Formats: sequence, C-alpha cells, structure tokens
Amino acid sequence: MLRDEQYHQSGSHERLISFKGNKGSPKQYREEEDGRNSGAADPGSSNLGSLGEGLSSSKYLQQHQQVSNGYGFFDDVNFDVDSPPVQQCFDEMSKLSKLHSETPAVEPRKEAGSSVQYASLELLNSYGSGVKRLSELRPSPSQARVESSWTRPKLSIDEILKTAAVNFISSSSHGVDGSPILSGAAHGVYFSGLTDDQMTDVELLVSLLSAAESVGNQQFERASRLLSQCEFLSSPDACTVQRVVHYFTEALRERIDRETGNFTSNYFKEKQACDLNEAMKYGNPITLSFYQDIPLSQASHFTGIQAIVEHVATAKKIHMIDFGLRHGVHSTILMQALAARHEAVEHLKITAVTTTSRSKLEPTGTRLLSFARTMKIPLSFDIVMIGDMLDLREELFELDGEEEVVVYAPLLMTTLVAQRDRLDHLMSVLKNLDPCLMVMAEVEANHNSPAFVNRFIEALFFYSAYFDFLASCMENDNPGRIAAETVFFSRCIRNIVATEGADRTTRHVKIGVWRSYFARFGLVETEFSAAATYQARLVLDQFSCGSSCTIDTDGKSLIMGWKGTPLHSLSIWKFM
Repeated sequence: MLRDEQYHQSGSHERLISFKGNKGSPKQYREEEDGRNSGAADPGSSNLGSLGEGLSSSKYLQQHQQVSNGYGFFDDVNFDVDSPPVQQCFDEMSKLSKLHSETPAVEPRKEAGSSVQYASLELLNSYGSGVKRLSELRPSPSQARVESSWTRPKLSIDEILKTAAVNFISSSSHGVDGSPILSGAAHGVYFSGLTDDQMTDVELLVSLLSAAESVGNQQFERASRLLSQCEFLSSPDACTVQRVVHYFTEALRERIDRETGNFTSNYFKEKQACDLNEAMKYGNPITLSFYQDIPLSQASHFTGIQAIVEHVATAKKIHMIDFGLRHGVHSTILMQALAARHEAVEHLKITAVTTTSRSKLEPTGTRLLSFARTMKIPLSFDIVMIGDMLDLREELFELDGEEEVVVYAPLLMTTLVAQRDRLDHLMSVLKNLDPCLMVMAEVEANHNSPAFVNRFIEALFFYSAYFDFLASCMENDNPGRIAAETVFFSRCIRNIVATEGADRTTRHVKIGVWRSYFARFGLVETEFSAAATYQARLVLDQFSCGSSCTIDTDGKSLIMGWKGTPLHSLSIWKFM
C-alpha cells in the first residue's frame, strides 16, 4: 500500500468545488507536482414508445427473443418508458397523420417480413413527427422563389434525421421501394427550403434506413445494393452525417456477413489494433484531449464529487472505493474540496478497483499522493486487482469502522449488463460494504432491445447526437475525436447493430431500468442538492458549446444531453 501520513489542518470555509476559466474555452484542472502540471481525467461513452403489438407477432423478432434469452438481463423490466423527447414526438403524431391523410393513399405492397417494416414505420413516426414544426419555419416553394434573399437555416443532425425519417415513412406508405430519392409527395410537404447539401444528407440517411429495414427482413441482396450506395457517399472524415452513415454501414455489412455465414473473427481486424477503452483508462494525450474539450465529461466529474463532499461533510475519515480511477483527476477535485472544509480530514483513503492491470494504476497513485501533500491531506492509496468481478470480496478492502465509505462508479454497471451473475455479485458486495453513498454515471440510452429494428433506430439517433456533439466541441483533427469515433464508437455501433446473444455485450439501458433493478438490493435514489445541480451548469457554461448541452431530471437523477437528446445519466444512491 502506498501511504502519505502528512497532515495539516485547514480552516477554510466550505464552498462549491472551484471551477474557473474564461467563458468559451475550458480550463483544465491543474495539479501541482514538482512545479509541473500533472493528471488528466477520462471522459465518461432513446427509449421509444411501445412497439410490442407491431413486433411481437413477427417471426423474426420471436427468433431473436429466443436467442437473447439469458442475455437481456432486464427481461422482466419494462423497456418502453418514454423519455421526454420521444414523448414530445408522440404528442405531435396526430399532426403528422393529418398531413399524410391529405395526400392520395396508395396501398402498400405486402412482402415477406413486412411486420418488421410496419414496425419500423411506427417507430420512425415517433421520431419523425417533430419535422412538422420544421416545415412551418420554411417558406413554401412559391414563397422561396419570391423571397430569393431568404436565408436557409442550418439544420442539426437530429433535424436532418427526423426529416429523413418522415421521407422514409412517406416513401414506404406510398409504395416506393425504399428509394433513396425523395418522393414527390414528401418533398412538397416537408422539404421545401432544404439546401442541396441538406437534401443529399437526407437521401443518404434514407438509403441507410432502407438498408436496415431490408436487413431486418433478411433481404440481404437488396440491402447490400443500398449499402454500396451508402459506402460510396459516406466517409469517416467528412461531415457529421457522412461519418455516422459510414459506421452504421460497416455495422450492417457485418450483420449481413454474420447472418449469411461469411463472418470471420478477423473482421475489421485493422480497427482493433488500438483499444480505446484501455487508452481511456490510463494516461495518454488522447484521454487528456477528450477530457479538456468535452463539457459533459467535466460536468459529470465535478457534480458527482460535489455530491460526495456534501454527504461526508462532517466525516473525519473518508474511504472512496473507485471503480473508474484512470487518471484520478476526480480524486484531486475531491481533495481540493476537502482541503477547503471548516474541519480538516484526519484521513482519506482511495481504493481503486481494476480487472486489467495493477501496474498501470500505480503511477496514478503516486501522482495522487504527491498532490495530497500539496493539499496537506493525509492520503492512503490502494489497488484491488481482480481477474473477474466474481472474485470481488469485502475482505479485499481495508475498512475502518470509523470511516465513511463512498463508492464512485462511472460507466461500471453498463459493462456488466450482459453478465447478470457478475452484476448481482457486485451489488451484493457493495451492499455488504455499506457505503453512505454510491455515485453512478451511465450512458442514457436503450440499446438492449431484443428487436434489431428498434435497436438500430435507437442507436442511430443516439450516436448521431453524440457525433454532432463531438463536432461542435472538437476540431476535425483532434486526436480524441478521431480515436473516439474510429475505434470506440465504431465498436459500440457494430456490437449493437451486428451481433446477437452472447456476442452482444454493449447493452446500454436507461435510468428507469436501473432504478427498477436497484430496488431489488434496497438502493434508494437520492436527490442532488441545488448546489450540485448548479455545479453542473457552472461547468458547462465554461465551454463555447455548453449552451447546447442540456441538463434535465428523471426522478432524482440528472440527465445530461446534447440539444435535448439524452446522452448520460448521473445519479446517487443509498443502501437502506
């Protein structure tokens, strides 16, 4: 165990965790170690209305439900809890239906696997209904000719996606065979005023949606033709829409290969040379770049630590069990805040839990001990190395009956969604440790549906928002952005879209599902204080793109998103 027993009492008053910087440019947290900056932090990685009636009778879905049994570990929990943006879409569906009724009805063709097609139409209706508002903001074709000086608005990728969804719905309901060319009926009603580039983006996304529908119907030859168009028109280093389409096209190609028996273990092997998840855990410039430029990452760290500080306000001895130490910058934030308390901390202990490499965390421990000396905080640092989460035991932690135990678990639970036994074991161990608080940060998305069509559309909207988020916060050549997109997000998209059963390990679920699961272990959700919520907004305001970041609530949890699309949840829990 690494220890530093130096101690100094501080009489400073309690306050919000300090985050200073000029508005418009983030200021990284500074650690003083031998006169140099040290330490960096790691970054953190939509539910739909009920589709049960449309999909439950599908032979395709029944097959995949059988395959996924045993892996969809929340099978007994309702997955169709509406999130606010989706509910808003449903509220506008009647308006969209009225617009469709004004055009001549054409009886759609009935094809094999059409139940999947009609389910996808219902699903996209919930997203695409928001385009009614967009169409009202643009002039009609005649107005556009008269008002030649009218400036076309720049659409977000979410608006482009919704526009593509409406065109896809219109094309399908009018009997158009998944054509990527905008149908006349849809064009006149929804798309007047689009620029040429925006129209190209919409057509590209319609091709992608048509390809996904064909894959869902196991029409692989047709899907392959559509994917060839997508491959030709998309690129991993072009505009946001093209980047998104590129990676989802790769995922659909892999799914076709898996289902037709052409998949090999070396698929996309060249993209697996760098494991970004490992890179994010331990120090390198990519991690630092990502953390410096992404406001939601910093907001989550500062707000979570603010909650911990408030719940150990009078504790003399504090023990933080950290399942996401990585660089340990959130630990330096904690030490800075504790040093400013009225009553000094007698002892702070940090125990990092890892299943990968003890040696990679030891330098982080050394830096934390050095930083603790500058803060005059007595710190003990330990590492609990386990080969498997099932190896975790209470006796591995050096506990003191006088200390307050807190658990910091960023992006931990989602890694165990596909391993129910390990997740249950982890929760049992945490309950026996009896922490006064557990802070959890997770991906706020529903990527665990057994239905491929549902999962594809959910992932498409989620990762499109995330790519748009990165594009607004980071330059094209930013190494953090490049690595995140080409390796980490690419892998997640392929795993969500291309795989089933035990191979599908990326199974994000929303906070409502976690809430139901945690209730089995006696966890009670705790509300963030006004100060903690203010802390999150304060951090976001330091970034030029922070005004487009949103903070909402779901129950007592904070939902952090981009332009209204949820991306991450932050919650605090107590065992009762």
